[in-house]
Amino acid sequence: MFEIYQISSTRIDDAAHLFNQYRIFYKMPSHLSSAREFISERLHKKESIVYLAYRKVQPVGFIQIYPSFSSIAMQQTWILNDLFVDSKARRLGCAEKMMTHIHIKAKEKNIFSIKLATATDNHTAKKLYQKLAYQQINNFENYSKSIVKKR
Repeated sequence: MFEIYQISSTRIDDAAHLFNQYRIFYKMPSHLSSAREFISERLHKKESIVYLAYRKVQPVGFIQIYPSFSSIAMQQTWILNDLFVDSKARRLGCAEKMMTHIHIKAKEKNIFSIKLATATDNHTAKKLYQKLAYQQINNFENYSKSIVKKR
C-alpha cells in the first residue's frame, strides 16, 4: 500500500509540502518556501536523512532523521526528529511502515539506537512507539534552552 524512499534533491518539493504541513500541525505558520529551503539545505549538507512514503503516486508521509553519536557506546545513533503522515493517510499503517523501514536501514548501517521524542498528549504516536518496542527513558531529564527566535 505504501512505498518508502530515501530522498535526494529530486523529491524535495514532495518533502517540503509534507514538512510544511507537519509544522502547521505543531502550530507554526505555513511557509512553504522556507520549508523547501530548510529541507534542501539539510540534504545538501548531508545533515539529515529524509524518507518519504507514497501511496500510489501521492506523497503522504515523511520521516527526518539527524545522525548523531553516543559517546558512551562509541557508535552512531539516529535522532528521529520528525515524523508526519498526511491526514488522508492516517490510520492506514503508514507511520508503522515508515518506522519499520528505518529500523531495517538502521540495522544495515549498524546504527546503535534510534532516539525520538513526542508531545506528551500525542497518544497515537506513543502507542505506535510502544508497539514497536521503544522504551520511555525515565532515568534522564532533558533540558533545552532557546538561543535564537524561531523562524
